[in-house]
Amino acid sequence: MTSTEKTVLSVRSPADLIAAVPYLLGFHPADSVVVVAMRGKRVVFAARGDLPGEGRPTSETARYISDMIFRQDAGSATVLGYGPADRVTPAVDAVRAGLEAGGLRVLDVLRVTDGRYWSYLCPDPACCPPEGRAYDAGSSEVTAAAVFAGEVAYPDRASLAAEVAPVGGLTRISMRQATVRAEERMIGLLDEGPLDERKLNALGDAAVRAALDPGRAPGSMTDDEVAWLTMLLAHLPIRDQAWELTDGDDRHLALWRHVVQRAAPELVAAPACLLAFAAWRAGRGSLAVVALERALRAEPDYSMALLLDELIRNGVPPSRLDGWPKIAGAGAGAGAGTSGRRRRRSRPDRRRRPRG
Repeated sequence: MTSTEKTVLSVRSPADLIAAVPYLLGFHPADSVVVVAMRGKRVVFAARGDLPGEGRPTSETARYISDMIFRQDAGSATVLGYGPADRVTPAVDAVRAGLEAGGLRVLDVLRVTDGRYWSYLCPDPACCPPEGRAYDAGSSEVTAAAVFAGEVAYPDRASLAAEVAPVGGLTRISMRQATVRAEERMIGLLDEGPLDERKLNALGDAAVRAALDPGRAPGSMTDDEVAWLTMLLAHLPIRDQAWELTDGDDRHLALWRHVVQRAAPELVAAPACLLAFAAWRAGRGSLAVVALERALRAEPDYSMALLLDELIRNGVPPSRLDGWPKIAGAGAGAGAGTSGRRRRRSRPDRRRRPRG
């Protein structure tokens, strides 16, 4: 699911909308049901789910997508199914029924496959022939506008997930060696005497601010710098400071992606969550989701990941939490929720946390 608050795309036809969907999601969907929510003629949100299959009932997919759309303050929506008719039809019918039951106006219901689309609501064969209508997304003004705005559409979801996959080969070996050196560095500090909270936080502050330095290219961190930063991010107050300083600009996205790709498996949860937060703030919900999947594979009970996952799955748009997170004492705090504000504690993930 993706908020489109950063880049607003105007659509004038079904073909325009089909061309926009990959840029709204971040990848070209397949075997999917997608709902594009609109205010007037402007797209403001896109939600995607897998087509129902074995073990995934149609009603569950429809409820999941409809609930997200209802939170977006949209006036209308279009439902799109990607795949063969026998799988798409029951899915889009269920989603349409759920949206209309909630009072949302459904503008159209489309099936898209192999360069053609069909409308379930258009009765005119002159407009919507039985063989479907061909479309060329590459020639669409929407595609041109999205590319000009710097939006990216990966060939498929697996290609998007590769953006947060661990590096391999010699780089992986080098990072393992750097992580061992970071552990030895930490042990050496402990051997010098008790490592109190103030000293540890000072080390973390220096590492985080060096990584986020605006004058530094995000990919310029050495293996030793990345390993030391990930070691320190395992300490929650340091991770919280990085969280407070992270936003959705391109530099932060590039930095945390660089760190996530290189982090040791046992240390990846924190930077993966920071990448997810930056991606969510940037309106790149699909990138946020794959980053959270990486975090939760490493630590299934890591509660910052669970908190962000809950926000994203509930379709909470980033603007609802402007100014959040704020660490107590660092300014006016803001809390999670669609309205109202509350002071945050220094550990944002106490809501549910056996770990992290």
